[in-house]
Amino acid sequence: MTVEILSPEALLFKGEVTAVNVPGAKGPFVILDHHAPIISMLTAGEVTLFEGKKELKSFTISGGTLECNHNKAVILAD
Repeated sequence: MTVEILSPEALLFKGEVTAVNVPGAKGPFVILDHHAPIISMLTAGEVTLFEGKKELKSFTISGGTLECNHNKAVILAD
């Protein structure tokens, strides 16, 4: 899936990954390839990107929102 992580200052990441672990408002959850459409508030924590079972990158956020639709996840991070 394609993932974009944007902050108010810059585009932090844009690329292809197999999974994204995010700190959801009601607890952490994982978005996988072809996930059902979802919009969620995010809390402070780590956004971790995976390629297969290998951790690709990790970002610390103080909150934000996530939208996943049509195999693309967009994270607007604070």
